[in-house]
Amino acid sequence: MRIRRVVITCLLAVSLAGCSGPGQEDAPNVPPLVSVSTPSETPSETPSETPSSPATSKVADTVCVRMDQSLVQSTLAVPVVQIQPKPIPAEFGLPTYDVCQLGLSTSPSGPVLRVGISVLPATKATLAATQKAYAATKREPAKPAVVGEGGFGTSTFVVFLLGGRLYKVSGPPATLAKYVVLGQEVVRQAPGLPEAPPLITRPDCERGSSAAEKVMGAPAMVRRDGQTALGDLVCGWVNPTSVLSTSVRRSPNAEALMAPIRKAATSQPIPLGDEGYVDIATGRTTIRVGDDKLVDLVPLPARAVDPDLMTSFALAMSPLYTR
Repeated sequence: MRIRRVVITCLLAVSLAGCSGPGQEDAPNVPPLVSVSTPSETPSETPSETPSSPATSKVADTVCVRMDQSLVQSTLAVPVVQIQPKPIPAEFGLPTYDVCQLGLSTSPSGPVLRVGISVLPATKATLAATQKAYAATKREPAKPAVVGEGGFGTSTFVVFLLGGRLYKVSGPPATLAKYVVLGQEVVRQAPGLPEAPPLITRPDCERGSSAAEKVMGAPAMVRRDGQTALGDLVCGWVNPTSVLSTSVRRSPNAEALMAPIRKAATSQPIPLGDEGYVDIATGRTTIRVGDDKLVDLVPLPARAVDPDLMTSFALAMSPLYTR
C-alpha cells in the first residue's frame, strides 16, 4: 500500500578523470593546443531560486554552443549536430560535472555528445584519483590522452585537466583519437566561458538540506538542482569528499527492477511509496512509486550509511516524488 503522508529525499552519483604519461594515443591531424589560464565551468541550470520561463530564457553560452559543429559531425561521422538549448541536470559523482550536450541525430532519443566541467576545482591529484576510480570499474581499459594538461580516455570518452578543472567529453563509440580531437576543440573554446555559481538551487530541494548534511557529514559547498526532460526534479549536494543526489528513473518495469533490491541481504525496508529500501552496505535508497517510477537517493562514495539518516533524508524528500 502506498503511504502518501511521509516525505522523501535525495541521492547522488559518480564520474571519472585521468592523467597523462608515456604511450599516449595521438589523434591524426590534431591542430595545436591553445594555452588557457582559468576557464570557468558551464552552468547546468539558471542560477535562480526559481526556474526561468522557457519563453524568456536564452540559450546559455556553453562549450557545446561554441564548438565547431562541422568538426563534431565529421569526427564522429554523424548525420547532424544539433544544439540542445535546454539545461540538463548535473552529472553527479566524484567529481560532479556541469554538463551540456549536442544532439547527434534527428531522433529525440538518438545519441548525444556530452561535455562536462567539474563543479569543484581540480588538480593533477584529482585527475589521478579519477583515473584510478575508473580503472576499478573494470570497464574498457583507459589510455593516456594528450589533451589540455593531461588526461585519459577510451573509445567513448576523454577526461582531462585544464585551468584547474576537469573536463569530460563523452558520446557514442568511436576511438580515443577522435575523442582527443573533440577534447582539443573544447580546449580552444573554453576561454571566457561564464562561471557557474556554486549554488544552483530550487526551493523544493531545500527541504532536504538539513538531512543531507547529516548524511554527508559536512555542509554542501556546491548545490546542483535541476529538472529532467520529463519534468522530474533532480536535487544535488556536493562537497570535495561526498555527494548526495535524488533523481527519478522512468520504466514500465519498475516493479521487476525492484525485485533484486527487495531480495538483497543488505536491503532494509522503509515505509515510503509502494515499496522502498535502504541498502545498509552502500547507503543507496530506492523507492517505487506506481508501476513506472523509481526514485533513487544516492550517497557517494558508496558506503555504509546509518540507515536512520538515509530514512530521514528520504522522508524529507518524498513529497517531491510521490505526490
